[in-house]
Amino acid sequence: MTSAPALHVAHESTGEIDLGAAEQAAGELLRALGISTDSESLRGTPGRMARAYAELFTPRPFDLTTFPNEEGYDELVLARSIPVRSVCEHHLLPFVGTAHVGYLPGDRILGLSKLARVVEHFACRPQVQERLTKQVADWLSEQLQPKGVGVVIEAEHTCMTLRGVQATGSNTVTSTLLGTLRQDARSRQEFFALAGVNA
Repeated sequence: MTSAPALHVAHESTGEIDLGAAEQAAGELLRALGISTDSESLRGTPGRMARAYAELFTPRPFDLTTFPNEEGYDELVLARSIPVRSVCEHHLLPFVGTAHVGYLPGDRILGLSKLARVVEHFACRPQVQERLTKQVADWLSEQLQPKGVGVVIEAEHTCMTLRGVQATGSNTVTSTLLGTLRQDARSRQEFFALAGVNA
């Protein structure tokens, strides 16, 4: 029996990255904010800014490796505390935290590291946490066709802790549940309990 070919997942960019133009724009932004880049320590800052944002917005490609569920495993598979780092699309300031991603297998199971790869794939772009949570869940549901998917993201948003209300230490929690994890109360409770989330 031949295995299904792995789906190659790569970033769908709307255009080429122009680091030179980004560096020039970063320098203009700093100068417009009254920050001189003439000193030795700040001279390279526009270039560093451009490269940093380019890195934040470019996920690493990966192959979505799945395997036949030959044993008929039908219990929850959950990866907890997957690191999340993204950038708020409203202020372009980082938000960081953890994702808990689980699914009830159907005909195929997923290589465990791919759960973290999928989170990274959707986090590497200007985002809002609500959309990120739903994108991860919807994509896993579409690709794996499992009996259920659950995603919980807990993150601290620097656009809320460093500016504006300055609510230091606050966390935002979002969740998306699909299939059995949404419809069945016992399955839903098991997912939240294993994820360590009080529901």
